[in-house]
Amino acid sequence: MGPVSPFRRDHIQFGKAQIAVELVAELADHEMAELCEATDAAIIEGGGFGWVEPQGRAALERHFRGVLLVPERELLVARLDGHVAGSVQLVRPPRHNEAQAFGATLTHAYIAPYARGHGLARLMIQRVEERAAALGHRVLNLDVRETQTTAILLFEALGYVRWGTHPAYARVRGQTVAGHYYYKLLEPGRGRSTEQVMGRGGEAG
Repeated sequence: MGPVSPFRRDHIQFGKAQIAVELVAELADHEMAELCEATDAAIIEGGGFGWVEPQGRAALERHFRGVLLVPERELLVARLDGHVAGSVQLVRPPRHNEAQAFGATLTHAYIAPYARGHGLARLMIQRVEERAAALGHRVLNLDVRETQTTAILLFEALGYVRWGTHPAYARVRGQTVAGHYYYKLLEPGRGRSTEQVMGRGGEAG
């Protein structure tokens, strides 16, 4: 079946590299191998997942196969010159949570260290925002360890607002690490603006 992408198929040329981000419904074996390799590389470097130690192909493949089966989760993969080099997940509220159906969560975002410097991380976040807005979500939430300074700088540069900090967010190699919480308002592109829906904008007439 291959990738199922709501985005344009053309790849973006960044210098000599081609970068792309795609929503996937399944992955070929070689793509899964690349994804697991990228994930372990990001874990070793210290970011992107709740895991602290590399998990290996078998455990990571079980994880991603499971993600692809969950209706409320969507997996987007980042590609550098056609090879999978990172991923991010978009998590939507369950159907019974109508009160928070307007929001979604961006989680497990990472690019392998060997694929950085080409604009993939920024493109990946922008594609998640586009996908969330296309699904009708008006708020995108995320949280991140305070030690992930590069990710924090990117999120803040893209307009995410920090609304809180958890002083005991995670334990990493015997150390307690704080975590920051962010949100960003999205515009689905139809109906009333998000500011009006949230009660922050005036109604005409």
